[in-house]
Amino acid sequence: MAFDADMIADRRRLRRKLSFWRVAAILVLVLAVGAGAFVWSGRAGLPGTGQQIARVSISGLITGDQRTADLLKRVGDSAAVRGVVISINSPGGTTSGSEELFQRIRELSAKKPTVAFVDGLAASGGYITAMAADRIVARETALVGSIGVLFQYPDFSNLMGKVGVSVGTIKSAPLKAEPSPFSPTPPEAIAALQSVVNDTFAWFKHLVSERRGIAGEQLQFVSDGRVFSARQGLPLKLVDQLGSERDAIAWLEREKGVPASLPVRDWKPRDTSRFSFWSLAAFGADLAGFEELAASIRSTAFGAVKLDGLLAVWQPHSTDR
Repeated sequence: MAFDADMIADRRRLRRKLSFWRVAAILVLVLAVGAGAFVWSGRAGLPGTGQQIARVSISGLITGDQRTADLLKRVGDSAAVRGVVISINSPGGTTSGSEELFQRIRELSAKKPTVAFVDGLAASGGYITAMAADRIVARETALVGSIGVLFQYPDFSNLMGKVGVSVGTIKSAPLKAEPSPFSPTPPEAIAALQSVVNDTFAWFKHLVSERRGIAGEQLQFVSDGRVFSARQGLPLKLVDQLGSERDAIAWLEREKGVPASLPVRDWKPRDTSRFSFWSLAAFGADLAGFEELAASIRSTAFGAVKLDGLLAVWQPHSTDR
């Protein structure tokens, strides 16, 4: 019986040792991954990893999403960032989304010198984004402008009549829920919608006049909804300079004292789907007493937002949310 008891005790001790080493191995693995992330983050331009120029890319449909707003705030709060390049390739987006992005970049510009680089397209809301920066540099063949407002809605009433379907409506006032896709839009509703479009258009033109110093007949000319090549836009004051991203960075050095020799790092919105993995690594670093490493690991939990848009579509404030 004593022999059996000794064997049981030995087995328990062995299990405890195995458990300890398993936990230790997992911790070492987590720390190794965390250390690799720390080194990689130094190359990826994340907070606290050395003086740098931040590159923020705005592409696809602009909706004013919160992750982009958080990204711009992180860039503005980072002591490592000396200047910011806003790289734009966007056909526009919603009115309120574009307004939100404009305000966020203006807040960033109050903290860091910013320059917009139009890499291909800055139309409608994309152009509003460019105007938020301190300067606009565009490739010669880039497209800019599309200053205007668009409101579109479907009308299925003829189709419904052909298939014998109708929709009854009871509403508090004639203009409630107009336009409706189930019935022809009455003239009063069209007039009301036109007034909204006109008001939003006036806001857009005021922004162009204020930020670009364009007025009078020239403002009317550039605000007829067309797009311009950057070569055309330069004498029209829609852009400040033709060139590449290197030229944008050279302006930061020349006018804002930001060394052009600094590395340019891509900053991207955080990807919450990666949060659990990086949290595990950060937890392991915290457990081992490496608080700075844990903080850096947490800062690496980011990912790219990809939004695809085909047309520069504008909607008034009352319909874009």
